[in-house]
Amino acid sequence: HRDRILILDFGSQYTQLIARRIREQQVYCEIHPPHVGLDFVRRFQPAGLVLSGGPASVLAADAPDADVELLELGLPVLGICYG
Repeated sequence: HRDRILILDFGSQYTQLIARRIREQQVYCEIHPPHVGLDFVRRFQPAGLVLSGGPASVLAADAPDADVELLELGLPVLGICYG
């Protein structure tokens, strides 16, 4: 698949719905936890990233996070709520 989107799931109840809407546009996507490695993302070669929302507060000490270097890959990023 040339066009593919990587969804990083921060625990949103809507992650599956987000994926379904992307797939309805004939775009391949996969859902993975936010702690996937940078090497995985490079191998996956997404056309863009979606950061799903989640129930945690970004201010919480145990809030999930992703590698900041993901934002330096030059990919379009859609952050939803928590993202």
